Amino acid sequence: MKRSDINKIRRSIEKKLDAKRYEHTLGVSFTAAALAMSHGADIRKAQLAGLLHDCAKCVENKKKIAICEKHNIEITNIERKNPYLLHAKVGGYIAMNKYNIVDEDIIQAILNHTTGRPAMSLLEKIIYVADYIEPLRLKAPNLSLIRKEAFKDIDKALMLILKDDLAYLESLKSDVDPKTKKTYEYYVKGIMKLNE
Repeated sequence: MKRSDINKIRRSIEKKLDAKRYEHTLGVSFTAAALAMSHGADIRKAQLAGLLHDCAKCVENKKKIAICEKHNIEITNIERKNPYLLHAKVGGYIAMNKYNIVDEDIIQAILNHTTGRPAMSLLEKIIYVADYIEPLRLKAPNLSLIRKEAFKDIDKALMLILKDDLAYLESLKSDVDPKTKKTYEYYVKGIMKLNE
């Protein structure tokens, strides 16, 4: 991916998102690039996945459902009740069909940046973590600790984010995607094995 292609996508994304979401997107792209440098991942892929991770965030909920139904994208019961959660799936679709992204790792990073999944690739972890720690995020439990950990042990940072997200959703008595719980359990087990 050439720098000119990334700039072209950035300009397109700016037109699709509201100002606050666009600033967040730039923050995620910047943070993803920094994490990629720190962990030896492909910097351009990290930048691109960061730019595209929320490309469907400002799509109306009814339209998200319509896109999924039209293109046979699975909608879970939780997503049907909370259609804003579909932005990751619709974002993956848009990345492939509007922006011609064929790199499976970038698509998976977009698809899994909200729920995570067990055994994520390094790029998926980078986007998940960057979405949480980007510079404009000011309020989140353990944010300064997670920011430090992200550059040392990305799996531990990921586990801490998942733990805090699950605690937050449970405190609100909100629906929790089972994939998020499975992801948390997977990384807790992995960290426990490393510490044995």
